[in-house]
Amino acid sequence: MAIPDYQTIMLPLLQTLAGGEIVAMRDAIRQVAEKFQLTDEERAEPIPSGKETILSNRSYWARTYLSKAGLLQGVARGQIQITERGKQVLAENPDRIDNKLLDRYPEFKQFRTGNAATEAIDEVVSASPKAESATPEELLRASHEKLDAALAQELLDRITAAPPEFFERLIVSLLVGMGYGGSVPEAGRVLGKSGDNGVDGVIDQDALGLDRVYIQAKRYAAGNKVGSGEIRDFFGSLDRHKAAKGLFVTTSGFSPAARETADYLSKRIVLIDGQQLARLMIRHNVGCRVEETLYLKRIDEDFFE
Repeated sequence: MAIPDYQTIMLPLLQTLAGGEIVAMRDAIRQVAEKFQLTDEERAEPIPSGKETILSNRSYWARTYLSKAGLLQGVARGQIQITERGKQVLAENPDRIDNKLLDRYPEFKQFRTGNAATEAIDEVVSASPKAESATPEELLRASHEKLDAALAQELLDRITAAPPEFFERLIVSLLVGMGYGGSVPEAGRVLGKSGDNGVDGVIDQDALGLDRVYIQAKRYAAGNKVGSGEIRDFFGSLDRHKAAKGLFVTTSGFSPAARETADYLSKRIVLIDGQQLARLMIRHNVGCRVEETLYLKRIDEDFFE
């Protein structure tokens, strides 16, 4: 089954503490995973940063909310225990514990309404009911993804409106920014309007230019995909240059036949479509810049040990 959201985890998490003993959070998470019969792959699935699993992340958010409502408490580093209030809730034999149930407690309501961050999150949830099951951290990531998607589309629109020569220079600049060709600007070159035997640019992978990557750049509209014939033509250009590697970049996409052709040819040809190009530009700050940096911070358990 799918990994449960943090509110669905609340009841099973509290139930692991029903005996009143102090329980290590990692053991509680393991019991939650067993309760939902999660596979090893689901238990190990990481959040985008890769620093922890989705299950662990959501379980810790469930713990935070239960703690704010006074149903459990932290007693030592990584250890939790049910409170009398938590036992009373379990005695009611609820089908589910979620934010709606926790709203009965003044401390939790104050946490939710007296905090600018949680108020902002509630506004997002009210605007999109599907977001109610997401943790604040997941909502933040989702918002970031939406912003990046909008930026990616704007980048592609700007590239499409620019002259072809600009697109060729952009690809070379991006590759140099990614570290190809080292730190020497001259390692990446645009080969002019007419190209050079079917290629638009070249990147030296070493200081002497002993190993090179040749580039083909096609600035196409979104619906105009690169076909297999253009891939074969690029392959022929690489052959004329005695090159073993090539990079084909387009603002649109590649047909299935084009991708299949690139896979089966004897030279290594990497295909970059418009969406991947935009993501690379955002990641390496090419054509865009950092407007603001937000840091996601948590309690340092070692500090309070």
